[in-house]
Amino acid sequence: MAGILDTVDQRTQLVGENRLEILMFRLAGRQLFAINVFKVQEVLQLPKLTLMPQRHPFVCGVVNLRGQTLPVIDLSQAIGMRPLVPGPNSTIIVTEYNRSVQAFLVGGVDRIVNMNWEAILPPPTSAGRQHYLTAISKVDDQLVEIIDVEKVLAEIVPYNAKVSREKLDDPVLERARGREVLLVDDSNVALSQLRDTLGQLGVKMHIASDGLKALNMLKGWADSGQVMTDKLLMIFTDAEMPEMDGYRLTTEIRNDPRLRSLYVVLHTSLSGSFNESMVKKVGCDNFLSKFQPDKLVDVVRERLMLDEVSA
Repeated sequence: MAGILDTVDQRTQLVGENRLEILMFRLAGRQLFAINVFKVQEVLQLPKLTLMPQRHPFVCGVVNLRGQTLPVIDLSQAIGMRPLVPGPNSTIIVTEYNRSVQAFLVGGVDRIVNMNWEAILPPPTSAGRQHYLTAISKVDDQLVEIIDVEKVLAEIVPYNAKVSREKLDDPVLERARGREVLLVDDSNVALSQLRDTLGQLGVKMHIASDGLKALNMLKGWADSGQVMTDKLLMIFTDAEMPEMDGYRLTTEIRNDPRLRSLYVVLHTSLSGSFNESMVKKVGCDNFLSKFQPDKLVDVVRERLMLDEVSA
């Protein structure tokens, strides 16, 4: 299963079709877990593990993979389950999130499944591990829990939402104060980062936890007679979300005459190299990797400057 991200074109065909591929695996028991294949670089047997002093409790050590040193994170322990014991036959999943590459120690990989986002649902409030889940689904009558990897990583290396003083002193950003934006994401960690960063600009924020909720919110405003480009400065949407992903949301926005002129930013932890072709296909206005407060503010500034050009 190594090198499963060798062909970009095949996977980008899913974009805008509200479909995804998930890699299913097990941790310290029989329960199936999953992450989006877009975030996976390869799956392989654990190379030689080097221990590090004063490492985070969830980090088993580091490995050297083709000249790159990667931390190996015990994903089972990180989500509150029994720790895994690394050994020569252990499996790791090498992933890229927010421009960083890391390996997750897992109990074993199951398979890759192509699914529709409509079959991916928010976790029930009764789910014991809901704290670390963004969604659930069923495959062959088996429950699959989709892990909020952004939360796991944020607990190991906390994100920084502080915008530099140099950026905040830009007079153009004063025009953002009091304007409204829509934030669409199923990860509480990502939403917190957006709120913390954009709050420094004085904007008013509306929040939706998936693309379908966001689309219904937008159509409700439009149905009430509001001019959407006057109502909203911009939309920040995640790519992968239950029920409707960010690509399908953007496609639906572009297909509605009342919404199509809205400024849509794809704000995602997925690899930028894949998103360039995706953004072009569905018609997003901009792309931004998560957890970059200064660059987030730069995108807001770019949007404000468009008003100046069109005035």
